[in-house]
Amino acid sequence: MSYQLPDPAQGLDLPFDTVIDVRAPAEYAEDHIPGAISLPVFSDAERAQVGTIYTQQSPFLARKVGAAILARNVAAHLEGPLADMDGAWQPLVYCWRGGQRSGGMSTILAQIGWRVQKLEGGYQTYRRGVVKALYEAELPHRVVLLDGYTGTAKTDLLALVAERGGQVLDLEGLANHRGSLLGNMGPQPAQKGFETAVLARLAQLDPSKPVLVEAESSKIGEVLVPPSLWKRMIAAPRFTVTAPLEDRARYLARLYAELAADTGALNGLLAMLTRLHGREVIEGWQALAEAGEVETLAAALCTQHYDPRYGKSRERLTEPAAALDIRLDSDGLNRAADRLVQELTGL
Repeated sequence: MSYQLPDPAQGLDLPFDTVIDVRAPAEYAEDHIPGAISLPVFSDAERAQVGTIYTQQSPFLARKVGAAILARNVAAHLEGPLADMDGAWQPLVYCWRGGQRSGGMSTILAQIGWRVQKLEGGYQTYRRGVVKALYEAELPHRVVLLDGYTGTAKTDLLALVAERGGQVLDLEGLANHRGSLLGNMGPQPAQKGFETAVLARLAQLDPSKPVLVEAESSKIGEVLVPPSLWKRMIAAPRFTVTAPLEDRARYLARLYAELAADTGALNGLLAMLTRLHGREVIEGWQALAEAGEVETLAAALCTQHYDPRYGKSRERLTEPAAALDIRLDSDGLNRAADRLVQELTGL
């Protein structure tokens, strides 16, 4: 049986025990339907092998070789991850476009006796829904920006507002990047995977209530903010937070303590700014890093690098809905979060 996917912009509460992505591991890693598990019927190398046979020898031979590989891999899944599934288990299976890979897997599962369905149109159907929502349609959400200089604890404030019941969209968390040169938090998702995460989060939010989003550039690390969301962000009202420079430097020193402990890595990142600031300035910053003067370095980066760029970028933004002068200790952040929730409730 084939199953038609609902609009992913409305959320995917699928009536299945397990959603199975049978595409190759690299395809799954780039993006997949939220909650799907990876049970590939071809490895990356096997997929390439079958594709080469298809184009260079014959489609018939490719199907024959592919069927043998698929049967072996499905057998391994049946003896491994699926070994404990009882007769009532109901899976949904999908591949790239709902063709032979998901068809082969679902046929075997159905013959065993499970009530399996195959996703009509495969992953492509899901991806079209994501593109429609984030590239073509107008988002229904009311976005409000949380703006402020680097080091004003905006990400922490988002979390505190969420704890108080406010609606937030943490783009840096979804992108696994803090949005600055020093902000790499590890491997970032692929662009498609980032967009899936953004849409899945938006689907959880009530469009009738404001959504607090940190003010970002259109690019966070290596991923781009999707156009429909970016359109909402550049026209959104915003709350601007400010804090004393010494507070910001202290906060950034804590935030980047792990990076600061690896002087070689930190100095390598600083060297990437040579074109903007010149060798003399960079060598001065690197000397601070080597001396362990992390707060002094953070203050220098704020005044000489981050703040001038922030000032330039804010010229295109709307006037702030409210300005909050805060302190970055626990008490100050909690008071700021309370104020933000109060302000959001009034919008």
